[in-house]
Amino acid sequence: MGFSLAGCSRGDARQDGRRRPFLHRALLLFCIAFVYTAAQSVSAQTSSYLGFDRNDYPGDQNLPVLRQTFSFVGYWLNNPPGETSNNWAGKRQTLDSAGFGFLVLFNGRLDAALKSVSKARSLGTADGQSAVAAGRNEGFPARTIIFLDQEEGGRMLPEQKAYIYAWVDAVGASGFRAGIYCSGIAAKDDENIVTASDIRQHAGGRSIIYFVSNDQCPPSPGCAFPKSAPSPSQSGTAFADVWQFAQSPRRPEYTARCSATYNSDGKCYPPGITEKLHIDIDTAKSPDPSQARTR
Repeated sequence: MGFSLAGCSRGDARQDGRRRPFLHRALLLFCIAFVYTAAQSVSAQTSSYLGFDRNDYPGDQNLPVLRQTFSFVGYWLNNPPGETSNNWAGKRQTLDSAGFGFLVLFNGRLDAALKSVSKARSLGTADGQSAVAAGRNEGFPARTIIFLDQEEGGRMLPEQKAYIYAWVDAVGASGFRAGIYCSGIAAKDDENIVTASDIRQHAGGRSIIYFVSNDQCPPSPGCAFPKSAPSPSQSGTAFADVWQFAQSPRRPEYTARCSATYNSDGKCYPPGITEKLHIDIDTAKSPDPSQARTR
């Protein structure tokens, strides 16, 4: 947005000449104040914020140090991918008190579990209702955005789309809002389709917030913690609200050009933590991407 003082510096030729200098100064000061306020507003709107996510809760003792770098944290409502338990449960108030915003996550089904479109639709509805129930049980307020974790990339198959959209509908019908975590990388083995774009294209007008994963360097800076967080739109997915730009462990096929930013074991560790607490790094348009804080 551009602003100009050009139209604010002219006096009214019909005013008395003796009053013009005062009016000029008053009008000029008003315009300067307006431009400054508007510029500050635009700056606030375009700010981005660092966050992190990981399968395991990082421990209460590490929260103060983590908060020095991160504005928000991923929060699982059910068992994270590959896990048989969820130790994030019951930690919402602790994280809220520590000043963190939330990226509320629900682990979705893999294609192998869906079998058919009709079964996928039924599972999507049931899982959406479960996500909302878990969110309420954790104390998250109505209209919190819950992100469905879609681990598989490329073009979504009919049963995957049926599951995703049924889940989205169930979450929306329960007074919460739906988001999705999915790939923002072009699938070279699938006609270069980007999963986020494929889901959005066939969403039928549904309102979905996108959390995209793209750890490819560039555009990803790798395992880095810049003071000015990159915008999610820099992920290559212009409509993304959240961008995961680093994963632990790193994926060599995508991160060769930024491998030096990762630890020698291939993982990404936050600054200031002495224990091996590997993380994925995210950036978002908001310090509370799920709009879930209660303070």
